[in-house]
Amino acid sequence: MTHPPSPDPSVAVELERLRGTMAEGFARVDGSLALLVQRGEQTDRALDDLDTRVEALERSRWPLPSITAIVAVISLSLTAWQLLR
Repeated sequence: MTHPPSPDPSVAVELERLRGTMAEGFARVDGSLALLVQRGEQTDRALDDLDTRVEALERSRWPLPSITAIVAVISLSLTAWQLLR
């Protein structure tokens, strides 16, 4: 029975170097992905904060038809008061 030829030592060295390069690349990609996730979470929090602020502004503003009605009533009252004087 014949044994397969033993691998060339330079091939093993190159494979180990390739493995190290791949591990380094995966670590770099992992770091980049973690940074992207963190930035996405910060953006989500900023959008939630902005949404809350816009909703508060919308609740606190007077709707235009209400302002128009109030101005019309005041104008009518002043006109009637001037006619009756």
